[in-house]
Amino acid sequence: MNPDEQQAAAVLTSYQDALNASSIDMVMKLYALTGILMAQHYPSSIGTEALRQAYDTIFNTLTLKVKFTIEECNQVAPEWIFARTSSAGTAKLNASGEGGPEANQELFVLQKIEGTWKIARYCFCTTNPPRA
Repeated sequence: MNPDEQQAAAVLTSYQDALNASSIDMVMKLYALTGILMAQHYPSSIGTEALRQAYDTIFNTLTLKVKFTIEECNQVAPEWIFARTSSAGTAKLNASGEGGPEANQELFVLQKIEGTWKIARYCFCTTNPPRA
C-alpha cells in the first residue's frame, strides 16, 4: 500500500474500533460532512444529522464486537480511495441480550479532505445465511 492507502486503512481500523465501542462521536469524526451510509434493508443516511441518527439507532439496538479485514484498498485519484473489507464477530441485541454471529462485506469510498481521509460513502451487506 502507498502512504495514502495506509492512512485510509488506519481510518477503517478506527471505524472498527468505533463500532466496537458503540461510540457515535468516534464514528462521526471519521465521516465526511456529506458522508452517506447505505445499510442493508434501510434507506441511505445522507449527511451529518442523518448519520448521527442512524448510528444512534444502531448502537441502541446492537452491541457489536467485530474485526475488519481489508481485502483491498486502492487509490484511484489523489483525493479518492475505495476499500473493500470483510468483517466478522458477534452482535448482541441490547433489548434481549440475545446474540449471534455477525459477518458482512463492506465497500468504503474515502475522500481526502483538507489532508485527512474521511469516509464519504459506506455500504455493507451480511454474508451470514438467512435466518430461519
